[in-house]
Amino acid sequence: MLPTASKLATLTAPDAFWWATGIEDTFITAPHPRTGRRLDEYELTDHYRRWRSDLELMRELGVPAARYGVPWHRIQATRTTWDWRHADEPLGRMLELGISPQVDLVHYGLPGWIEDAYFNPDFPQLVADFAGRLAERFKGRIHWYTPLNEPRVTAWYCGRLGWWPPYGRSWRGFVAVMLALAAGIQATAARLKEVNPEIVVYHVDATDLYESDDPALQDEVKRRQHIVYLALDLVSGRVTDGHPLRRWLAAQNADSARLDALVSGAAPLEVIGLNLYPLFSRKRLLRDRGGRLRTRMPYTETNLIDRIAQGYFDRYGTPMMVSEAATSGPVARRLGWLETSVDSLARLRGKGVPIVGYTWWPMFALVTWAWRQGNRDVSQHLLQLGLWDLDEALERIRTPVVDAYRSLIAAGSQRVGCLAPASHG
Repeated sequence: MLPTASKLATLTAPDAFWWATGIEDTFITAPHPRTGRRLDEYELTDHYRRWRSDLELMRELGVPAARYGVPWHRIQATRTTWDWRHADEPLGRMLELGISPQVDLVHYGLPGWIEDAYFNPDFPQLVADFAGRLAERFKGRIHWYTPLNEPRVTAWYCGRLGWWPPYGRSWRGFVAVMLALAAGIQATAARLKEVNPEIVVYHVDATDLYESDDPALQDEVKRRQHIVYLALDLVSGRVTDGHPLRRWLAAQNADSARLDALVSGAAPLEVIGLNLYPLFSRKRLLRDRGGRLRTRMPYTETNLIDRIAQGYFDRYGTPMMVSEAATSGPVARRLGWLETSVDSLARLRGKGVPIVGYTWWPMFALVTWAWRQGNRDVSQHLLQLGLWDLDEALERIRTPVVDAYRSLIAAGSQRVGCLAPASHG
């Protein structure tokens, strides 16, 4: 089982390594204003009906741990009603199977009764209360919780692009959502520790590497890279007066008192989860012919994990897991990415960079987010980047990646090598 807080040092034992998987659990409960569609990945991939057999697939893999999201919107359908079946049953079964859950408490969306979503002033207390109630139910049995998956991406889609509630469409909206998220994460972390000091708070965020060939864009590249780290910096109380984004945040209407409160409420970063994909994680900035700033995402596998993990270790100096990693397309490409990943993990561990786990995510295909605002069938929005594919009937179709991953899991740390003494200075 995953170690508890008092035994967290065992994560970085030379031969310790945790293979994991997970099921895509994006929950956007608000209907799209034009299509009326909601984005509930468990519903769209038929996981609510198939959860028992899906967990059997986890058992077949032999993973000792798995990220698993709980649908808050179904557990707490109104502010005063609770139905814990969607947590009790799957999490209980995972424990029976000997799989340590890494519980995903919020994955982008909130219950619809929380008016204005992340702009609701009660959000930090509401999410902390939800987390505390769940942790009480599994006290002494589940010890790893993620307060909120990918806060930066959440702030981008909810505050900058306007895709999801509360539908902000500016950098000011992005910052407002980000500050609310950071406060909610801090409140959740504190509540979890109140329930049980042995709980490990697993901070999972999206990662990106920004670059540009244009000398005129180098300052923007630096700013964007600082924004990549902003969520963890806010949560851990690093955004003091000397932080490189402090003045930019103020220009985006961030109140000094709120920033100072986040510094005072700093939550330690016990373990960091790195979400990365060769399809998305390299960002190249450029100007188009009209002078508009554009972002390109060149497909990149070589040294992607090495560069990202080294950057996070240099900044935070804490143990890390790859909490999401996969690629889409033919099985051969997925197998190649798995081999590339393992080689990167071995190089990093040989240098003393504490990468202590790897998660192939998702375990089976997901439905692309564009489904919510589109009109095509679910089957036409399937992104096949799992160990199992999904067919048009949503049947789980085994691929050769399953056996390749099973072999790695069965070998423990053999392929990734021993963790050398830490080199962080």
